[in-house]
Amino acid sequence: MDSQVVTKAPLFSALDRAAAERLMDSMTPHRLSRGDIVFREGDQGDSLYVIASGKIKLARTSGDGRENLLSVLGPGEMFGELSLFDPGPRVSTAYVISHTELISLGNDALRTVLSEHPEVAMQMLAGLAHRLRLTNEGISDLVFTDVPGRVAKALLDLSDRFGRRTEAGLLVGHELTQEELAQLVGASRETVNKALADFAHRGWLILGAKAVTLVDLDRLRRRAR
Repeated sequence: MDSQVVTKAPLFSALDRAAAERLMDSMTPHRLSRGDIVFREGDQGDSLYVIASGKIKLARTSGDGRENLLSVLGPGEMFGELSLFDPGPRVSTAYVISHTELISLGNDALRTVLSEHPEVAMQMLAGLAHRLRLTNEGISDLVFTDVPGRVAKALLDLSDRFGRRTEAGLLVGHELTQEELAQLVGASRETVNKALADFAHRGWLILGAKAVTLVDLDRLRRRAR
């Protein structure tokens, strides 16, 4: 497990190296495969999780069974911490979308950490505020931005966290199905596929299996506005 990746999470960022390593040693490791579920919507929240490697998607299900993909998280990111500040059932289901390593900390142990290191609470609240800001932006995009613009913005966001430079461009191994990518931008699969095909035709990107190579970032950024 890469400790340098893990300590990027807000839970560790306010701690010195020795305190961060002690906390990491006290946490429970988990190794999961694609399709595994960390927790389900409605479960009682009793732990937070930090991603050491791999990817997790957070999704909600409507009353008629439709699924809404809220976010895709990767190494160094944290989830499940809302249950500490707002005790109650989980508001989403956490699915594993690639081989993933996690470490978890129970709420009781976390409260002890926060009492000993109150600066950690400020970092965690800052992380929650950032996530809330992204949620508000997503709501605005659904109202004011067309589907191609939302697709471009989603690809750029995924590239910031999962992109890897290659000779062809910025390779983004998002590992999402076409349906999952459509859920992420709040549109039908057909409309999202049409937007992707148009971007590919224009030479802005190269489509792959659960991956995309971004070739013209400037044009994608302008389209995302």
